[in-house]
Amino acid sequence: MNALFDAGLAAEHCLETVRRLSDAEVPTEGLAEFVPAARRLWVIPRPATMRAIDEVWRLGRLLLGHSGALYATGRTTRAAERGRPGYQSLSREERKEIAAAALQGSYPLGATVNFDAAPLSLDDEFLRALDATAPLGLDGNTLRVRWRAGAALAAAPTLEQYLRERSELLINPPLGST
Repeated sequence: MNALFDAGLAAEHCLETVRRLSDAEVPTEGLAEFVPAARRLWVIPRPATMRAIDEVWRLGRLLLGHSGALYATGRTTRAAERGRPGYQSLSREERKEIAAAALQGSYPLGATVNFDAAPLSLDDEFLRALDATAPLGLDGNTLRVRWRAGAALAAAPTLEQYLRERSELLINPPLGST
């Protein structure tokens, strides 16, 4: 039987990264749940909106919340006015509706909002059940982060290395990248 993965140590790495990012005053992005448009009683329409979940930092394939919670990145939008339908394409109209939902959800104009992000547990059983499409995976008892879906875990950085490298890029971005 495999020895258990040390979830406490991984949680400490997440919290240390939160402290570093907070101390450096790196701006966060919103994490929300998309709530589609619906009709209420008496046929009164309710517009689509975004329900806030957390404020997060984007660290590549992971989102890191203020509490140290990890999420697998999902989709992203910027809060914007809906505007008139242009009927360019169905997908473009859907993106416009999602951007307007972020604005409806009280995010300021132009704010980046992440949604459809999957929460990631640091529980040993949860991690061992993940497949190769997940950003996290256990290589023996070492938690590693895949750079892309399907990548081998053996060459992937540990969670500690990944968080350190990605947070350093946010704290001290390379010249010309901002």
